[in-house]
Amino acid sequence: MANRVQRPHEEAEFEFILARADMPVLAYFYGVWPKAAAACKEMDALVREAADVHQGRLIVVRADIARCPGPVRRYGVTGAPSFVLIDRGEATAAWSGPMSRTALGEFIERRDRSEPGHRAPADDPPP
Repeated sequence: MANRVQRPHEEAEFEFILARADMPVLAYFYGVWPKAAAACKEMDALVREAADVHQGRLIVVRADIARCPGPVRRYGVTGAPSFVLIDRGEATAAWSGPMSRTALGEFIERRDRSEPGHRAPADDPPP
């Protein structure tokens, strides 16, 4: 199975992906420091699964917090792993911390249940 997760190596690549996105983006911010590494490693597999399940409806981006400081500040990311749903450059939902497969799916699906023009607050946790 192809890897459907975009992996920008620097902030400029992250910004390029967002600028070219023609659908919502799930930005998954990860860290490599010891306290974050285990949780992020667990989330990697779930994020890859989500990219496969939502192929053609969602762009998934895995970004290193240390290499993308601009988006980290812009979207209020304070730890790893963190997730931000982005539509046309605007955060529509955010979550910090590891999630189960079910919780990640529900977090992503929130965008599909929103009415046109309605955005879920960026700090609401998944149901």
